[in-house]
Amino acid sequence: DLSRRIEKRALEEEPPPGATRRELTLKIIYDELTSLLGGEKTPKVDYPRNKMTKIMLVGIQGSGKTTSAAKLAWFFKKRGYRVGLICADNYRPGAYDQLKQLAEMVGVNFFGIPGEDPVKVASKGVEEFKRKGVNLVIIDTAGRHKSEASLIEEMKTLAKTINPDEIMMVIDATLGQQAPAQASALHEATPRGAIFLSKLDGSARGGGALSAVAATGALIKFVGTGEKVEEIELFSPPRFVSRLLGMGDLQSLVERLRELEKMDERAAIEAIASGKFTLRELYAQIQAMRKMGPLAKILQAIPGFGYQLPIEAADEAEEKLDKWLAIMQSMTAEELERPEIIDGSRAKRIARGSGTTPRDVRELIKQYQTMKKLVKQFAKKHRRMLGKGIFKGMGIGIGGG
Repeated sequence: DLSRRIEKRALEEEPPPGATRRELTLKIIYDELTSLLGGEKTPKVDYPRNKMTKIMLVGIQGSGKTTSAAKLAWFFKKRGYRVGLICADNYRPGAYDQLKQLAEMVGVNFFGIPGEDPVKVASKGVEEFKRKGVNLVIIDTAGRHKSEASLIEEMKTLAKTINPDEIMMVIDATLGQQAPAQASALHEATPRGAIFLSKLDGSARGGGALSAVAATGALIKFVGTGEKVEEIELFSPPRFVSRLLGMGDLQSLVERLRELEKMDERAAIEAIASGKFTLRELYAQIQAMRKMGPLAKILQAIPGFGYQLPIEAADEAEEKLDKWLAIMQSMTAEELERPEIIDGSRAKRIARGSGTTPRDVRELIKQYQTMKKLVKQFAKKHRRMLGKGIFKGMGIGIGGG
């Protein structure tokens, strides 16, 4: 669905003046991926402080759950929570000692009973922390694989017994396309509301996490950016998408395209009526006309006109309009505003970018200059009438209120 949406938009949408089709395609990819990951806002992690919040961490073996549990403990302690860590992993050798050591390093409460049933350990730990006034508990569970039925069943029992407020899946950013299958299997056992993306440092881009989000519908809340407990960040979809695509400046590109898109057809019409006519206005008018359908049908539909344009002439005119649009899409913002600066070298660059020739570029500029003269004459002749708001019903009244 995601690929189809991106493809459909890339084929149907036209880049605004001053932007290339490649830039528009990148923006569409950015928009769709960011939307899938929860939008441009950072996730909310403000849990109530007047009662206990229980977060249960799940994930496959080697995903970095224990370190991620300590990172979360550090993160919430810094925000004023009274944090407790529970070791419900009595399968992995050293799990108890590792989490206990990390809890002491961070300076938070710890509970664990080596060799005890994990479900009983978690239940006792929650009761112990209630007595101590802990208001945020993180339960570190054993790593499991989708084919390990007994551990999957234990995970279900754990969730049913302690009734966590949030089940957070830890996904290794280096896992790649194995992530969605593992995430789906764990999600079916215990539907989760969040993802912690671990090991997002070095060259890891986290593409598998994107697939995991698509497979489960859970959103990423945190990312681990290094080995130290303090190397944890709230998830930023825009930053993640830029990293995923290997483009650090992608967000600034998207913002620039959004600014270009703000100039709508009405603004162009008002600009023309006031006597201003740059290539931006020409582009907007051609775009508006193209949306109405084939040129031949438009001419036939004009009241009192009913002109039957020969097929050959119509095709030639359609081709020329498309060529002009491509040329203007290859221009910079300054060139669209001030076409007079387009010299020979600029014309060659624009031609290369649009798949046309310098002669085509010069022809467009010549046509534009002719149209600009007509627009100026129109504006001068009818300024008083426009100023009185005669055309306000059409949305182009200017001046004089």
